[in-house]
Amino acid sequence: MKRFWIIMQMPIILFAHGVTTGDQGYIQEINGVNFIPFMYLGAKHMVTGYDHLLFLIGVIFFLYRLKDIGIYVSLFALGHSSTLLLGVFADIHINAFIIDAIIGLSVVYKALDNLGAFQRWFGIQPNMKISTLIFGLFHGFGLATKIIEFEMDSNGLLTNLIAFNIGVEIGQLLALSAILILISYWRKKLSFVTHAYSTNVLLMTLGFILTGYQLFGYFNSL
Repeated sequence: MKRFWIIMQMPIILFAHGVTTGDQGYIQEINGVNFIPFMYLGAKHMVTGYDHLLFLIGVIFFLYRLKDIGIYVSLFALGHSSTLLLGVFADIHINAFIIDAIIGLSVVYKALDNLGAFQRWFGIQPNMKISTLIFGLFHGFGLATKIIEFEMDSNGLLTNLIAFNIGVEIGQLLALSAILILISYWRKKLSFVTHAYSTNVLLMTLGFILTGYQLFGYFNSL
């Protein structure tokens, strides 16, 4: 039984923190301005941050014009960049499990929107620009929560955070470029129309799984 709980907690720890042990040790040991390393860490975090990427996949799934994609991605970036800086400098402590559960719910929310659930159930269509910005704020607090836990050296903190933020945007751009290439190719196939619904159901399911892991971790930590 004890082994079972250890195994169950391992993915929860990974889901809650999303930073490798090596990166965590590196962040805690260095001091002063380290622009390039922090930019790299930011890019790496975004590229491997499946929760952020799942939400962005949902956001751009039915967006065809680059202008629209740019607007939504910019709103998301504005949201998470703002709360990343605010959360770290104001030392705002939010339980990592709770904030990651909300991030999981953001994936569920966007998948439901893509499925037309809000229009069908409530007769309303949420303003996705506003919701993208709001969920961007939560995603930023998720990043801030992880950084606060590392107890980074205050010397050069602002510059390092800016570098981390730039890295996040670079990673987001790289990941989105790859996703857009794949989705654009898929849209030319008949299978996109036939499988768009099931794909968003899968996206919603993954969001619920992420949320469930975080809530399990939260209650298990009490």
